[in-house]
Amino acid sequence: MTTEQKPIASLAEIRALREILPGIDDAARDEAIARNAILTKPAGALADLEDIAIFMAGWQGKAMPAVNHPRTAVFAGNHGVAALGVSAFPAEVTAQMVNNFQAGGAAVNQLVADLDGDLMVYEMALEHPTEDFTKQPAMSEQECAQAMSYGMMAVESGIDLLMVGEMGIANTTSAAAIYHALYGGKAEDWTGPGTGVEGDAMTNKINVVRQGVERHGADAADGLDILARLGGKEIAAIAGAILAARMGRVPVILDGYISCAAAACLHAWAPESIDHCLAGHLSVEGAHRDVLDRLGKKPILQLGMRLGEGSGATLAAQIVRSACSLHRGMSTFEDAGVSDSIH
Repeated sequence: MTTEQKPIASLAEIRALREILPGIDDAARDEAIARNAILTKPAGALADLEDIAIFMAGWQGKAMPAVNHPRTAVFAGNHGVAALGVSAFPAEVTAQMVNNFQAGGAAVNQLVADLDGDLMVYEMALEHPTEDFTKQPAMSEQECAQAMSYGMMAVESGIDLLMVGEMGIANTTSAAAIYHALYGGKAEDWTGPGTGVEGDAMTNKINVVRQGVERHGADAADGLDILARLGGKEIAAIAGAILAARMGRVPVILDGYISCAAAACLHAWAPESIDHCLAGHLSVEGAHRDVLDRLGKKPILQLGMRLGEGSGATLAAQIVRSACSLHRGMSTFEDAGVSDSIH
């Protein structure tokens, strides 16, 4: 999926993509497995790094995977439920942080620079927030599909690794509602402090999540319908970027609690649709560990982060790039003249 292709205008078109999602390249993966077995190290000595390199080989379709053109895509959107007092900050902060990204002053800017990658920031009509999902769907099906289509533009030719992040006041409320609708339990099981709410404000946030799911949860047809009813434009855009990356055979690193909400909606609709995704880190927001377990993802990093904006995913990309470099650059036992008896 590239920016030159016709934009998708309906969720029916999104659902039709399931029939044409490319799978992993088995031949490239098998070649990477075979090479990994003869590199100058004891079997399994590089542990998760070996698995990451093999994963990258399979999804890039190259036995010698590389991270040469990584991109961090940050999507910014505003939420109607922000007016209900679910955040410690006003909705205006979303636009202010977008300006900060563009000026190079945010955390993710520094991490992207260290990675020698590129940062793309996408504003999702900040002057037009989603609807208050305690009263009506956050987005119509068409609005959700348009946001997903917009997110697909983040995947351009030449990108070999995509990190997805977000910015949006009240989007932890939206993510919590998505998880509550998908996975059940109680609203408080999925609702974290976000920007730092506590006490009565936290109680209010939990109530907003509960009310949203009570209104929409039983009527949702699938994960994409839940995304439209309870999500945000930036969350929908992340889901679109993930799908476009799959179509282009670009591996994805998910960021934290909110980015994974987009992946969770895709997973609920079509579990195989996020097979090309890695989890960048374990966030301390909400019940992220439970989410990752349900998605079958092992976090690369566990640093207690909860910033969002693609920070955890971009930092994890350093590890992914190193894993690929190890796989490509190490000598085999034969090339190095080393006995493989250490195997």
